[in-house]
Amino acid sequence: MPRDVDAAIDLLHTQWDRLRDWIPAIVDDQEPSVLAGWTVADLVAHVGRSLSLTTGIIAAPEGTLPVSLGSYVGQYPSRAGEIAEGSRRLAAEIAADPLAAIDSIASEAFARLDELKGAEVVIPPNRPPLRLADIITTRLLELVVHADDLERSVDLPGASPIEDDALDLVANELLRIVATRGGWSLEVAEPLLWVRLACGRVPYEVDLVAAALRPTYASDSVPDLELELPLL
Repeated sequence: MPRDVDAAIDLLHTQWDRLRDWIPAIVDDQEPSVLAGWTVADLVAHVGRSLSLTTGIIAAPEGTLPVSLGSYVGQYPSRAGEIAEGSRRLAAEIAADPLAAIDSIASEAFARLDELKGAEVVIPPNRPPLRLADIITTRLLELVVHADDLERSVDLPGASPIEDDALDLVANELLRIVATRGGWSLEVAEPLLWVRLACGRVPYEVDLVAAALRPTYASDSVPDLELELPLL
């Protein structure tokens, strides 16, 4: 990802703006989404909630050692129930005016990120310390993955809610986590397919992985990643 924090925040803002422009048509949709147990309105609340994490971040004391991005996202599965319940609760709380609520959350989130630009390592609420650039990556991950969830949940004409640069960044960061664990030299061939595989949005199939990724060197092949996926 861009290790320049200003560039990373700009990309997060661009992805948020693109998704936000897409949300009004579906904001009150109580129909089931593609995620089991989640309505479309729950997912809308969740994308707002995903940005709210940044409002409680504090700069870490000098010398604080951050965890890796892979370790951080590795916690997600164990917190799935908590995350789902919090998002449903928020959806109920903001039901009277969800757009105003998520706009307020986003405004506070980006204001806090601007305040944190000089920090190298930060500490999110009830989470381990992480580099600020990696925190922004996790927020991009949330927005990209759930923009895709929303797009697959409803039938809306027009442009996708996913920003191409944000998708590429997220796909490459997810691959970096996997490749680091296994020591493989791989590249992303189909970013959206790879993100869906890495995040458990489509069932694992060897042929799909071979379509989503390619070896860096022609003499290599794409490994069987069944034991590595999904990451979250």
